[in-house]
Amino acid sequence: MRLFRFLVIVFILLGLGTAWATKASAHKGLATAECLSCHNDPTLAKDVNGTSVSLYVSEEKFKASMHGSIFQCADCHQDIKAFPHEPAPAKVKCATCHADEQAKYDNGFHAKAIKEGDTKAATCVDCHGSPHELLAASDPNSKVNHANIPKTCGACHGQKFVMDGSGQSTLPFVSYQASVHGKAVAAGNTSAAVCTDCHGTHEILSAVDSKSPIFKFNVPETCGKCHGGVKSEFMASIHGQALARGNGQAPVCTDCHGIHLIKSHVDPTSSVSAQQLAKTTCGRCHEGVRLTQEFGIAGRRTTTYMASYHGLASEGGSSIAANCASCHGVHNILPSSDPKSTINKANLVVTCGQCHPGATQGFTSGRIHIDVPLSADIGSKAVRWIRRFYLLMIGGTIGGMLLHNFLIWRKKAIAKRNAHRRIVVRMDKNQRYQHMVLLVSFTVLVITGFALKYPDSWFASVLLIHERARGIIHRVAGVVLLGVSLYHAIYLASRRGGRKMMQDMLPAIRDAWDIVDTLKYYLGWSEQKPQYARFHYGEKFEYLALVWGMFVMGATGLALWFKVEMGRFAPHWIIDIATAIHFYEAVLATLAIVVWHFYEVIFDPDVYPMNWSWYDGRMSIEHYVDEHGADTETVAAAIEAAGESKEE
Repeated sequence: MRLFRFLVIVFILLGLGTAWATKASAHKGLATAECLSCHNDPTLAKDVNGTSVSLYVSEEKFKASMHGSIFQCADCHQDIKAFPHEPAPAKVKCATCHADEQAKYDNGFHAKAIKEGDTKAATCVDCHGSPHELLAASDPNSKVNHANIPKTCGACHGQKFVMDGSGQSTLPFVSYQASVHGKAVAAGNTSAAVCTDCHGTHEILSAVDSKSPIFKFNVPETCGKCHGGVKSEFMASIHGQALARGNGQAPVCTDCHGIHLIKSHVDPTSSVSAQQLAKTTCGRCHEGVRLTQEFGIAGRRTTTYMASYHGLASEGGSSIAANCASCHGVHNILPSSDPKSTINKANLVVTCGQCHPGATQGFTSGRIHIDVPLSADIGSKAVRWIRRFYLLMIGGTIGGMLLHNFLIWRKKAIAKRNAHRRIVVRMDKNQRYQHMVLLVSFTVLVITGFALKYPDSWFASVLLIHERARGIIHRVAGVVLLGVSLYHAIYLASRRGGRKMMQDMLPAIRDAWDIVDTLKYYLGWSEQKPQYARFHYGEKFEYLALVWGMFVMGATGLALWFKVEMGRFAPHWIIDIATAIHFYEAVLATLAIVVWHFYEVIFDPDVYPMNWSWYDGRMSIEHYVDEHGADTETVAAAIEAAGESKEE
């Protein structure tokens, strides 16, 4: 009897279960069909509340998607029981089925950004696409297919309007596109690294997070997923060993190759190319004193390499001259004390023999990185003493030659100056003093100004002073220049000679004809040499350019000097403009003096070795008539004065 009752209960439960399963199955099928009967309508673009959420679902794409082939609509939209959907359906949570992935995402960079208020941070839909059209990663049309990952990530990380305010730049994405990885993926390579290979998929972490695959100590492992052999070599090297000991200053893959803009070593712009290796890559660590102070590793490796034949030849464009990697290795760099090191004494014959066939032990016994002032080995001591001897020899010999030739030049220059009677007064004493102050202050300004802009130039080496002293000297010279300019303006207005000078300096129509006549004469198109007035067109142009330069350099110089005061009533870009004008006007003025004025007063064959007017203010009557024959008034006055002096 009991058995009979038990069997009845079992049959009843089986019947109810079958009925429920049949009903549920029928409900799911009907739900999907009923949903698509409305949502497959392309005109349906907004919901009943007028929001911008698209309600259109392509039946064809949904059925072809991963979800459509497994689930019915009601499996995800479980709160929808009838039509119309009131209240509005709740947002579907991917975590219902993908709890592990959601947990990783919640711990990642994107989820944290959303929690901090960044509404533009990526969600599941941004990367995987619409849940109604979701495709497997193996599908070439999937947004998360290997070949499409850069484009998917770039939809946000390549758009400035998306990244603005996030603290992230679009440059990494742009750099990746130009890298060997980006170019390989674009060319169809299915093995080249994409964003997710390095950063991860759902649990994308910051580079400062120790669990992140791009955390410095994890980088070799991350790169090693593709470059396993290189990783093994690197971890056995001195750099890898230091990293394994927890030394955060040891370089990893990205320190040498770059992060996103990784280029081939044969690309001249690559950080690991032969042209860039010493100065750009290895020199970042091995040139300064940081490693010396911390670990006792010698510095100045770039300087001493660049001073050697290898460095000089490389700088000169040689593509075969040895660089750092040629001797020390690439990823398998080991200290010279290691028997496996390419620079171990026992291995130098082989290492040097790669470029120097037949190299012997004696050939390899010399040092490459010779720092003469500091090195203490026998070869370096000899070089140091030879250097000292020849510096004294060069200084004494060349100095004696210069003194000898200067004495001869001085005697001949004075003799040439006195060969003709110099009776024409070109500059009076007042004008000569003004010119001398102008010359000295301008020269000091040029040297001290360009010494700041080009600290490695001879301008800076000439000074041998501290930056503060340089700045003070520059400002004092500027004040002197402005002072002599102000005095000159007063001189022009108050002195007879000044008023006459200003009158003679004014441009005239004749100057235009003088330019034409000068070109015709020196091109051989005319036999008549032009005759100029007291000041020819070139001197007028130079004088007016000087006046203009005083105003421009004075105004911009004062603005830079008192930039804090300027900032009280003007935006900072005014200072930027003043800086640009001050620099380029200085370049223009300096070149004009060297090219134009120095030719007129030094290199012109008629006046060489110099026009002595700056010294005593006088010119010979012959030279003045040849250059300024139209100034008959000055010529007549000079002749008259000379005649009176003879009579006396």
